[in-house]
Amino acid sequence: MSTPSTPEPAYADRVYRSPMAVVTGVLILAMIVWLCGDAVVRGVGGGRWIGIAAALCAVPLTVAFTIRPAVFANEDRMRVRNPFRIIELPWGIVDAVRAGYSAEVLADGAKYQLWSVPVSLRERKKANRSAGRREAAGGGAPGDGAAGAAVRASADKAVDELTELAERGAARPGAQGPVRVRWAWEIIVPAVAGAVLLAVLLAVG
Repeated sequence: MSTPSTPEPAYADRVYRSPMAVVTGVLILAMIVWLCGDAVVRGVGGGRWIGIAAALCAVPLTVAFTIRPAVFANEDRMRVRNPFRIIELPWGIVDAVRAGYSAEVLADGAKYQLWSVPVSLRERKKANRSAGRREAAGGGAPGDGAAGAAVRASADKAVDELTELAERGAARPGAQGPVRVRWAWEIIVPAVAGAVLLAVLLAVG
């Protein structure tokens, strides 16, 4: 009598996003609400419609480039939520995750940027200088142990973690399959509609 296989444990997704981008997005949204709301409340004639159209265009674009970007990663796959697309990549098809001037993942002959993992060359230089000082002081090589991890730039740390997940999960049965890409119509449609309406209002005004 065969023993039933034990299901593999499920792990919560790791989430990578830029806190600074989220804060910036919230502040910009507050400014849009204030300016466009004032135009709607105090405006006369076409001014109110211009305020509505501007908000309809600006709000989704602000959300798309600041609050929306995120990378979700678990034992089987990574899901990249960029401003206008969602890319799902099983680890079995991922060739590399790297951070040069930007963070990106290579899979199936294509390259996808990780908007939520911004690369700061200034932070990287600062981390390298700190690592050099530790090494000169006898603290070991920059990549050794916790001391090395402590001086890594945040984007490089995220890429290291994603690379480790990719290598560990590449052979898992649940980590196989093609890249799937979906356009974020919930962002694109209102932004385009607002832009068209704004252009028409300005043209006839």
